[in-house]
Amino acid sequence: QVRLVESGGGLVQPGGSLRLSCAASGIIFSAYAMRWYRQAPGKERELVANIGASGATMYGSAVEGRFSISRDNDKSLVSLQMNSLKPEDTATYYCNSRSKGVPYWGQGIQVTVSS
Repeated sequence: QVRLVESGGGLVQPGGSLRLSCAASGIIFSAYAMRWYRQAPGKERELVANIGASGATMYGSAVEGRFSISRDNDKSLVSLQMNSLKPEDTATYYCNSRSKGVPYWGQGIQVTVSS
C-alpha cells in the first residue's frame, strides 16, 4: 500500500521560510518522480515543483527562484524548501507520485503566510 505523509507546515510571516517533507512508503521510491502541488481556497490545484528519478528539477513559475525541491532516496523522503514566502503562497500543499499510471496523494498540509 502506497503512503505519502507530509510534515513541516505551519504559520510563517511574509519573507520567512518553511521546509516541508514527505515520507513515502509502499513504492520503489528511487524509481519515480515526486511532486509537490498546492491548492488555495477557491483555486485549482497547481504544480509547485517536480523532481525526477534522476534528480532533475522543475518549478512552477510562481515559485521559481524561491523554492527548492530535493530527494533522499535512502530515506524515501522528498523535501520542499520554501524561502521568501509570500501571502499568496498560503495553501494546502500535497505530495504526489505516480506508480504504474496510478496517482498517489498525501493528505495535505497547511501552509499559512501571514503577519
